[in-house]
Amino acid sequence: MEITISEGIVRRTEGGKGAPNTPQAIQARTIANFLPLYCQRAGAKIVHNVDARYTGIRMETSGGPVVIEMPTEAGGVFRVVQEFIEPVNGKTERELVRFPQIYKAQGIAYMTSEFLRSRGFLG
Repeated sequence: MEITISEGIVRRTEGGKGAPNTPQAIQARTIANFLPLYCQRAGAKIVHNVDARYTGIRMETSGGPVVIEMPTEAGGVFRVVQEFIEPVNGKTERELVRFPQIYKAQGIAYMTSEFLRSRGFLG
């Protein structure tokens, strides 16, 4: 399932109809296909957030929502970010880890899932 957030409005796109076809969206779909079952159970969804200007894979974990953000430029990095429901000290997110673009989709999916599992976010 894919979700688009624009101007504060959340919309579901079923079957990819109407979903963006940007390089980041394609990369997110590819990585999502390699996520292990426990990430799928955490409700892994592809999110196109126009307001925050990112495309990523969002999971509802025991520590709150976590997003794997796709790089927006060449040479950028994959970021794994924990989003806060309510701002903490004025911040709405906390970066957990970064991965360079040198890894393939399988590697990003594996490293992210193992990082989240080993830190108690996924069980």
